[in-house]
Amino acid sequence: MPDSPNAGAPVCNASRGRYRFREYYVTTVPDPLALPAFEAVCVTGEEHNCGATSGTLHTSDELTRWIAGHCAQSGHELYEQTVRALVRAEPGAWQ
Repeated sequence: MPDSPNAGAPVCNASRGRYRFREYYVTTVPDPLALPAFEAVCVTGEEHNCGATSGTLHTSDELTRWIAGHCAQSGHELYEQTVRALVRAEPGAWQ
């Protein structure tokens, strides 16, 4: 059996403690007054990504139309999609 890679290392005389963490339960609720934000970036390319971006759009249909248009013009087929939404945290109880 080979020696441990730390076989020659000094042993630290650290005190040990036991920590207990309680969990705080939070639920998130979408903010009904905020519009979601969709964005896509074209990542097609071998040596570097195309980098064309849709900008911020507010419906998935608008994003799909932008991707379809860019694909038709360039033939590019790979996109990174980001979806953002505001959510409100509603704290629960300590467990």
